[in-house]
Amino acid sequence: MKPKKNGIWTSWNENLTYKYKSLYKVTTEKELQEIIAKSDKVRFFGSKQSSADIAAGLENLIDITSYNKILSYNDTEHTITVQSGLILGDLIDAVEAKGWCIPCLPDINTITIGGALATGTHGTSGKLLCEYMTSCTLVLADGSLKVINEADELMNAVRVSLGALGVMSTITFKCEPIYTLHVKEGPENDAKWLPKIKERLQKHDFLRILWLPHTDKGYVITGDKIDSETEIQENLGPEYLKHRRKASKILYKYTHIFPWITAIANKLLYKGFFSSKKEYKGSLYQATVTKSRGSTLELAEWTIGLDKFTAVFEELKTEINKWSNKSFIHIPMDIRFVYKDKSWLSYAYGKNIVTIGCVSRNAATADTYEAFKTIENIFLKHGGKPHWGKRFTAKDAEFSKIYEKWEDFKVLRKEMDPTNKFLNSYLTQLFNEKN
Repeated sequence: MKPKKNGIWTSWNENLTYKYKSLYKVTTEKELQEIIAKSDKVRFFGSKQSSADIAAGLENLIDITSYNKILSYNDTEHTITVQSGLILGDLIDAVEAKGWCIPCLPDINTITIGGALATGTHGTSGKLLCEYMTSCTLVLADGSLKVINEADELMNAVRVSLGALGVMSTITFKCEPIYTLHVKEGPENDAKWLPKIKERLQKHDFLRILWLPHTDKGYVITGDKIDSETEIQENLGPEYLKHRRKASKILYKYTHIFPWITAIANKLLYKGFFSSKKEYKGSLYQATVTKSRGSTLELAEWTIGLDKFTAVFEELKTEINKWSNKSFIHIPMDIRFVYKDKSWLSYAYGKNIVTIGCVSRNAATADTYEAFKTIENIFLKHGGKPHWGKRFTAKDAEFSKIYEKWEDFKVLRKEMDPTNKFLNSYLTQLFNEKN
């Protein structure tokens, strides 16, 4: 196929730009195989929404966003098979049309399936999205195909692979019957919501907390499964709540110059947008997934064992509330919960975890956003792990200490990609390889 020549690749928030010599927009598995087989080095990308420098940086690039078909359903097994460039929102629409659901969904629906799997994307009160994958087809470095299913030992390495073992081609997901959530939202003091986490995880089917730094408040969201016909008294809050992003953009506009303004902005945003209660019902997708996201964001996210979270949270809160602090954090910090699994590079390998997101509303100045440095230092000290698709500076030396299967993954990666075909500069440093 004929590529686009000598262009510029730019990430969604324009923080990353790279020159390329050849960009291929694939639509078939055969095209994917042919391009990979003939390329000395190649990376691949979807919606480009990763804050990590994972998707580009090589002369040859593959755009998988047109490789996006739904291939088949199995009504008996409740499975759906799709191509890796399919957008998550389109996958969920198709699944819900069958009366099914994927029980744990990430916050955003505009990411591609392949990218979501490769970077360990997750929701809350369930497992990583990749844990619902029952089989997949990989295009290997030589262009050949390898089908992997749950019976294969390789599956636990492939579920979260950073695109370093091969290129995801087709994926089959196991679904469950759709259900309705009764969702309640409202503010609580930190002293109230923090000690009730384990109790709420046992009581509710869905739990998410939006922490509001510099306010001593959290915004607690719970969901309970109900019969779809159950009537509730819906309360969506004041009409002006839909303007939160616009207000945030205004209030945070100069916080990269005067970080202390953040503390004032957070208090104003809490009063305006997080102080009221809400109540509604819907499917997991309808009730809990953001349907769009502004490109002015830059994101970091860290995870820690559920048993350690309270202590780590208190340390983080103490640190950012010091008078000498430079880490004024934009709200909200998204706290979610993931159950243990066996995937080698999963944040939840062998233990239940808590994730906490950190956002800068000024993407262009994110390199000077002290909060990213502070949260990374604290979480690394306690054995925390960063989200693979978001911002962090840790590399091989740190990961060899916090991932039990890190060295095993590196050995496997070298076996499957002996010439480092799939490694860009970022991944080369991450794995401490010679390019």
